Amino acid sequence: MGECWSDIKGGQQAVGGEVVGSGLHQYNPNTTMKIGDDHGTATSEAVAHFYRSHGAYALFTQLELSLSASKLRDRDILSKSDPMAIGYVKKYNGTLEEIGRTEVVMNSLNPVWIGKFMIAYHFETIQPLLFRVYDIDTKYHKLPVKSLKLEEQEYLGEASCFLSEIVTKHNKSLTLNLQRIDGHGVTIDRGSISVHAEEAISSRQAFEMIFRCTQLKSTDLFSKSDPFLRISKIVEGGNIIPICKTEAVKNDLNPTWKPVCLTTQQFENKDNPLLVECFDFDSSGNHALIGKLQKSVADLEILYQEKVGVNFLKPSSVRHDHMKTLKGQLYVDGFREKMIYSFLDYISSGFELNFMVAVDFTASNRNPRLPDSLHYVDPSGRLNAYQQAIFEVGEVIQFYDSDKKFPAWGFGGRIDGVVSHCFNLNGSPSESEVYGVNGVMSAYSTALHRVALAGPTLFGQVITKAAQIASQSVSYNQKKYSVLLIITDGVLTDLQETKNALVKASDLPLSILIIGVGGADFKEMEILDGDNGKRLESSTGRVATRDIVQFVPMREVHGGQISIIQALLQELPGQFLTYMRSRNIVPLFNEEHPPAT
Repeated sequence: MGECWSDIKGGQQAVGGEVVGSGLHQYNPNTTMKIGDDHGTATSEAVAHFYRSHGAYALFTQLELSLSASKLRDRDILSKSDPMAIGYVKKYNGTLEEIGRTEVVMNSLNPVWIGKFMIAYHFETIQPLLFRVYDIDTKYHKLPVKSLKLEEQEYLGEASCFLSEIVTKHNKSLTLNLQRIDGHGVTIDRGSISVHAEEAISSRQAFEMIFRCTQLKSTDLFSKSDPFLRISKIVEGGNIIPICKTEAVKNDLNPTWKPVCLTTQQFENKDNPLLVECFDFDSSGNHALIGKLQKSVADLEILYQEKVGVNFLKPSSVRHDHMKTLKGQLYVDGFREKMIYSFLDYISSGFELNFMVAVDFTASNRNPRLPDSLHYVDPSGRLNAYQQAIFEVGEVIQFYDSDKKFPAWGFGGRIDGVVSHCFNLNGSPSESEVYGVNGVMSAYSTALHRVALAGPTLFGQVITKAAQIASQSVSYNQKKYSVLLIITDGVLTDLQETKNALVKASDLPLSILIIGVGGADFKEMEILDGDNGKRLESSTGRVATRDIVQFVPMREVHGGQISIIQALLQELPGQFLTYMRSRNIVPLFNEEHPPAT
């Protein structure tokens, strides 16, 4: 699923997606076992050694863990806590390997997290798990949860168990006491945390639905509600597991939401009950319930076929055991079966990422010959911030580009007395491509000797250049998706021109990664990143069709618990899939490239 940063974002935007599992697999002792989410891996060394020595392969089952908590202790003075949960596997040597982080749920002491953890369950090994819960400080709510430094958050408590304890329960759910040790060494209870496990069965079948409501009752006194839907599945024992949310529609009692896509993996059977709840969004996190109803996917399909609505229900204020029928109704305006493919499905069938780089040569970087410059090349071989960004991002993406020919540009520099905002980094008047990451690093170092730093900081021309290359892959029907890395230290001068270029580029197979280096104010960069819940708009009023920008300031993650790569690349697979699915582009499977499992 997409990264769930906070419950504010989760209310304003659609939250959900597909977690593609694997069923039962063979464990190859020559490879690394994926035991966490897309950003964390761990190897079961003891198991690997045993099976390698016996010439055999182990079997494992991919599981999906869902978390909720209750009666958390409130650590905030003026509001309730904003909790986030983190899961760890305790390795055989006692170290902890993080397997995932949930989203942040706003103002809640009884959070139900939508973010899931993926873990490989081994029958033949003991797998100790640890779960920790933190209250996330308000000033960090806009940061990706992966970039949060835990020492800066309020620790609420932890609980531990073995994975086998969860899966052997009748309903595969286990509730644990959340505890912490006070300053006197006494263990005190801090509420409880519940873990629910489900086998992640690989399935590409999904159903896309368009929901609409009529005559919703406003819960606000002076304005209309901002409604959104939350869909949950009801599992054995009556447990409620949220699986997705729609975006919030502002000030509308007759809203129509963007299509919702539910995989068969999420609801398992078309006849299984789903709980559909309609809430009035509140930025405080205290979303007011407008109404709820219970229908299966099969029931929703009938509503679509018969073009009829169904009334919401709400607990009566007089009799708590009685449900009041409301005027507000839910309609299903669209319902179609579709196939959902993973990022690896595309990559394994021949789709590639085309890596491009643009480097800031503005004067604010300071004289490259002096050690205080961001462009200073240390004779000892220590990488500067630009070199580090080029090397780390390129090292990951280069494996998805078969020819390893990377266009590389500079901007904001003066060449032969003329300032250019898009020049070839290799010095060629006509050819921008260099070979491999080492080629980019070499071209960058050489350019520092022939390009004078100037300014201002303009992105428009390099984005337009990258968009031209991306459009060529569409024209020639190439299976390429372009990724432009922009590394900058300055305050953006052409904000509106950049917005115009990004809005136009949002229709193309292109993502833009921006790394901010140095101590500048990067407010303009945060505007370009669509994670504030608002799509970019051009000067003519056109709105971007999708979010294609991910911005990360290096100072926020440097020296932290994750790399700049994890923070920067976490949205790339999702942006890739959004483009492919919006164009109905499917992987081309054949005997050479079978579907990924």
